[in-house]
This record gives sequence, C-alpha cells and structure tokens, in this order.
Amino acid sequence: MPAGKSIVVTGLGAYTPVGTSVPAMWDAFLAGRSGTRALTDEWASDLPVRVAARAAGDPGGAFPPARARRLDRAAQFALLAADEAWKDADLPAPSDGMERLGAVVDPEYLGVVIGTAVGGVTSLLDGHTALMERGARGVSPHMPTTMIPNSPAAHIGITYGAQASVHTTVSACASSTEALILAADMIRLGRADLVIAGGAEAPIHPVALAGFAAMRALSQRNDDPAHASRPYDKNRDGFVLGEGAGMLILEDEAHARARGARSYCRFAGTGISVDAHHIAQPQPEGLGASVALTRALRDAQLAPVDIGHINAHATATPLGDLAEARALHRTLAGAIDHIPVSATKSMTGHLQGAVGAVEAVATVLAVHHRTAPVTINIDDPDDQIQLDIVRHVPRPLGPGPLAALSNSFGFGGQNATVVFTSI
Repeated sequence: MPAGKSIVVTGLGAYTPVGTSVPAMWDAFLAGRSGTRALTDEWASDLPVRVAARAAGDPGGAFPPARARRLDRAAQFALLAADEAWKDADLPAPSDGMERLGAVVDPEYLGVVIGTAVGGVTSLLDGHTALMERGARGVSPHMPTTMIPNSPAAHIGITYGAQASVHTTVSACASSTEALILAADMIRLGRADLVIAGGAEAPIHPVALAGFAAMRALSQRNDDPAHASRPYDKNRDGFVLGEGAGMLILEDEAHARARGARSYCRFAGTGISVDAHHIAQPQPEGLGASVALTRALRDAQLAPVDIGHINAHATATPLGDLAEARALHRTLAGAIDHIPVSATKSMTGHLQGAVGAVEAVATVLAVHHRTAPVTINIDDPDDQIQLDIVRHVPRPLGPGPLAALSNSFGFGGQNATVVFTSI
C-alpha cells in the first residue's frame, strides 16, 4: 500500500446458505455445518444434479411486496448484506436523513463496487418463460432493470447516496474479490474515503444447474447433500451451486479514525492476474494463480513466512483444487507446510461471483478472532495436495502479527488474491 493510504475493514455483512447474518455464518464455520440441501422443487426432479446451497432465509420477505418485485433475488441479497455491513460500521442509517449521513461520510467520496458473475440472470430466464407461456404482456416491466448485472450495485448506491462512483465487476468466480481490489484502488487514488464492496449472486435455476451438470462441474451426490462439497478429498466430484451475498466496508484508516470507527483489520494487499490458458480449466501448475499470490504479497510488503492463514478457493473440482495447491506451494515454498488452510466452500457451496466477498468476510473474522474455521467432508485427503488443512475443529492462530490470504479464481483464467493483516 502507498504510504499514508492504509485501508481498514470497518463493517461486515453476509447472507449465505449457512446463515443470514455474519454472526450466524461465523458460528456455522466454527461448527462445521453444511448449507447444502436437496432440491425439492418440481422442476428439479428430472435434473441430473438435485442438490444446491440455497440461502438460509427468504430475502424477499424483508422487503414490501412492491419493492421486492422491483429487485432481482441477487439485488435483495446485496441490499440486506450491505445493510448489515453499514450498521456494523456504525454509520448513520439513510432513514436518519442524508444531511446527518453527509456529516459523517461525504457522498462525493462514498463509493460502491459489487461483483457478480451472472447478475439478474434468473430474472431474464423467468422473463423468457413468461413470454413463452403468456406472450409479450406476460413479461414484467421490471425485467429490464432486474436483469442487468449492475442492478445490485446501483440499488446500493441509490440507498446510501454514493456519488463517488458505482461499479460492477464481472469476472466469473473472481468477481467479488476483484470488487474488493477495485474498491481499494479507489481509496488509494483518493477517489473515495469509504467504499461498500462485495458481491451478490442468485444463480440457482434449472438452466444453470443443467448447464453446469452437462460440463461435469457439479457434485452429483444427490443422496448425500451435506457431504457433496468435498474440497481436497480424493473423492471430490465437483462444486455445489450456492447463492447469497457478502459485503465489506473498506475505509481509509485516517477517515475511520476521525469518526471513531472500530476496525476489524487492515486490508493490506492485492494481487490479480490471468492464466491466458483455457476458458474453463485452470493452468495445471497454477502459474497464473502464483502470479496473483506473489503480487499480493509484494503489495502488502510481506514474505511467505509472514502468512498465518489462507482461505482457499478450493471448489472441490479435481483440477481446480490441485492447481491451487500447486500455486500455493510454488509461491509460499517451505512456509506453506505450517500455514493453516480453510476451505469454507465445503459448507457454503460455491456462490459464484459472490463467493470471494463471503470468503473475504470469513478471512477478516479469522484475523479478528485469531481462529481458522474448519473444512468439512474430507474423509480421504488427496495425497497430491499436501496442505495443512484445518479439519474437525477450528484452530487458534496464536499471538503476534497475523496476515491472511483469501484466493478467488474464475472461468476465463481470472486470479485474484487479497491480504488482510491484524492491527
């Protein structure tokens, strides 16, 4: 980070398959509870994959009916997680009046960056179904504004009066980690003092499930949903599709200190790269991922021996888990043998464009509470992985300075890593 531009995390929000708030999610991560369930919908009965990690609650119920109809499910997740993060950062509610809000955060220096892989794709697909079944008059007039990928970011920006800029990052499963990186850049460049950053996704739909199943990316453990997501296990057979949102309030440390805010940790470094290898498969040796990791360490001015925890991307795909492990060994060399690694997708499933932000929240909490969450469903560890995976019980991370990495990798060869450090 450039001198004088230290960034801190002052608020957290989450709406996930294992909890509809940050405390509920963290409890699940410590207890090792799976959010994967069997799909009982009629439309799922003929699908080859009939398990998914649906959100633990109904986001639509939190809004008046007229408002809910104007929001895609992903935008609903985003607004609820952003509201939790905003309150957690002890910021004035918009209902208290923009004048009071402006006295704490200058709206011209308040930004929003939200990542998503597919945006309001379910609104688009539902609109197409309505067109086929009922004709043009059956299509909702709200469909054009619910389907656009920047809908979650736009609604958050409108809610909080963000005037610095409102961005949407779209880079598959790395989308919301890239959102955090862009948010940090805004603060570094002096374009914002405070940024609401994260990701939201609502992809659980028969078309998405059928497509991912056709490419053999999903676990087919239909009879054992809770054990379907198995990162690093020899018998892993793909990821579990999930939904939800994660949000962080990133803030210039001087700005946070001036308003008396509590800080969880520092947002210390970022790294980004692209494999330029294959649209769906990672570079087998993790070369591109290693570049992102190396850049993140250099940006944070840390050495491999300084890293005390890793929240891995670890989707439970045979190729992906192995490529990431190789990248970690390549980048962190001898230090990797002593770094506790957690794979929280074993519990949440894969929330696509939202998962990087959810896992960033988990990493912030690991640093703040000095505890690494568990990884579940590893019955027979893959001998090729050779990582110190946190299993069975959470692991204390000990005293002293603590730095943690959170990795996200996506289709197209997108690689993104962020670093959090204790204060």
